[in-house]
Amino acid sequence: MIVFDLVCGVGHRFEGWFGSADEFDSQAARGLLSCPTCGDACVERVPSATRFNAGAKESVPEPKPDPAADPAFAGKDPIAIAQILYSRMVDRMLTTSEDVGEMFPAEARRIHYQEAPGRAIRGQASAEEHAELIEEGIPVLRFSIPSKDRYS
Repeated sequence: MIVFDLVCGVGHRFEGWFGSADEFDSQAARGLLSCPTCGDACVERVPSATRFNAGAKESVPEPKPDPAADPAFAGKDPIAIAQILYSRMVDRMLTTSEDVGEMFPAEARRIHYQEAPGRAIRGQASAEEHAELIEEGIPVLRFSIPSKDRYS
C-alpha cells in the first residue's frame, strides 16, 4: 500500500491509499476518485509533508477561518454543513495526534500521571477501559473515525 496526500478542486486535503502509483493514476483516469468532504471529483496528488520533531513546537497562531466565505458551504443545508465541519474536525484530529493503537489506555494514564510527555493521542479502548479512564479523572473522548480504506 502507498498513501498519497490528495486535494480536491475546492482545496480540501485528504489521504488516499492505493496499491501503487499506477493504481492511483488508473482510478483518477476513470473518474473514480472524489473528495470525502464535498464530493468534488477533481482530485490531484500533492506533495507529502515530511515531519521532523525536534522538541517543543513553535507557537504560531493559526488564522481564524471565515465559514461564510468557504465555497464548500455555498447553498448547503445545515446538515450538510455539519457533515463538512465534522469531516474537517476528524481530518484535523488525525493529522495532529499520535495513533497509539491498543496501547491507548496505558499511554493515556502515563500522560495523565506525567510519566510520558504530554501530547495528543488516539487509539482503541474497550467500553470498560474507557469507563475506567473517566473514573480516574483522565479526560478522554470516545467517537468513531472513518476507516482509511474508504478512500481507496
